[in-house]
Amino acid sequence: MRSTTRALGVTAVLGALLATGQPAMAKPGAPTFDVPAKFAEQDIQWAPCFEGELPPELPPGSERLECGTLTTPMNWHDPDNGKEISIAVSRLSPEGGPAGRALFTNPGGPGGAGLSMPLAMLNYGSDALPNNFDVYGIDVRGTGASSTVSCGPAEDTWQGLDSRDRDPATIRAIMDMTREFAAACQQRSGELGRYVTTEQTVADLDLLRLVEGHDKINWYGVSGGTWLGAYLATYFPDSVDKVVLDSNAEFTGSWQQVFSWQPMAFERRWREDLRPWLAAHDATYRLGTTPEQVQATVDGLRAELKANPLPVPDGPPIDHNVLDSLLLQSMYSKYAFPLVGQTLADLRAGTGSEQAVAALAAVRDRNMPMLADPQDSMVATLYSIRCNDTAFRGSPGSVVARSGVEGKRHPFYGYYTIFQPCVFWDRPDVDLRKPTGKGLPPVLMLQSENDPATALEGAEIAHRKFQNSRMITVRDEGDHGVYGAGNACVDNAVDAYLIDGKVPAEMTCDGMPLPDPAVSTFATTDNSTLLDRLDAIDRALG
Repeated sequence: MRSTTRALGVTAVLGALLATGQPAMAKPGAPTFDVPAKFAEQDIQWAPCFEGELPPELPPGSERLECGTLTTPMNWHDPDNGKEISIAVSRLSPEGGPAGRALFTNPGGPGGAGLSMPLAMLNYGSDALPNNFDVYGIDVRGTGASSTVSCGPAEDTWQGLDSRDRDPATIRAIMDMTREFAAACQQRSGELGRYVTTEQTVADLDLLRLVEGHDKINWYGVSGGTWLGAYLATYFPDSVDKVVLDSNAEFTGSWQQVFSWQPMAFERRWREDLRPWLAAHDATYRLGTTPEQVQATVDGLRAELKANPLPVPDGPPIDHNVLDSLLLQSMYSKYAFPLVGQTLADLRAGTGSEQAVAALAAVRDRNMPMLADPQDSMVATLYSIRCNDTAFRGSPGSVVARSGVEGKRHPFYGYYTIFQPCVFWDRPDVDLRKPTGKGLPPVLMLQSENDPATALEGAEIAHRKFQNSRMITVRDEGDHGVYGAGNACVDNAVDAYLIDGKVPAEMTCDGMPLPDPAVSTFATTDNSTLLDRLDAIDRALG
């Protein structure tokens, strides 16, 4: 996923802590986190995030974004041991000044850097949330500008390998690479890596609430941010008010269960949405007039790139793995369909156009954790969370066997499930408290039917198991992240819930139409999802 995760809570009574200097305790029955006064009494030194002229790609109002640093214990179970880490945070208040109501945000991953999230909510529609809340962005522990973990400089060990190739030598090479990747992540991440967990992260978030003086906070999390939001509410039920979980991981299960839905979900998105769309626009892309013809064209391009990778001057050549990744990433947002269509058309024409090469090179460098990836801390945080939080069931042999089964059933992505670093992970002693929803106010869940990264089926399981949750299902829709994408049915319900406290009943909204090939992608507020805008902002900021 992107891709990727908040008054009693960390402290029982703030006044008692400040008066006595003694650590306060969490409410009875909840995991206990002592909060030494040095952490509880800190002040975040807020300052403008930007100096001088802002990049023109940023939305109006971006100059109001403030940045700061929160200091937290490395290990909340031993907060007095002197080992501390820093958490990078941002805050966007309404134009007239602080709103006094906090909205914490998370873009998922797990491990996605979130400092720019408040900006992705600007200049969209009525700016409802930035006009009514102090919107916070957070680079959670392990990633971005916070204290980071690392898997080290990526080597091109995946180059030339093909997960669809079931030759024993290929399988051994992939499993050896996976084992080495897991070992490198744990070695390079050092001691901090063992404390990059959801439990430690939600304690950081509640400390931010405390330090900023909020009795309660509201939450908007996408994808992996639904897992994080559900656990925040579970560990600190008295610290949250309204909680919106958009594009839901199966947060009542394990991370292994969350990701086990993806082969089926990506296959469905490919077969029901992208492939038919490409066929419907054969006049533009010349990839085939039927989904089956499009499949044959893509299979041919993949075989050609495998046999003859496309050389580029600034990195490894473009091969079949990069094409797979381009297609996979295009599934997250319908507004990527024109870009992938044009790239495939250029490849088929043999032009090797600058646009096609640039698109594929960007995918190579940003979106495949098994390829060269400069966003090292995000990848390392993703796997630290996945492998530390919940136990992985199985063995290297069962991983190989299962990937073969998934590949035959769901060839688009299934074979890639052979890459499972958690099977080789030295997991720390972590026992997360199960989210049940018991005792919580109504939590709002949003879910599209054909979401490829967080499948509807997993979201429905979480919905059934999480008491008092309400779900808005978006039919004829497959985008990952449905709030803030121009769907008035969804947006109005979320705004009314967060701003006015109006809890919707179970409901269904119609999805947004698939784009015209001429639609500009990602850079505009009218034709993009919130996560698209976040990506565009992060690219503009370098």
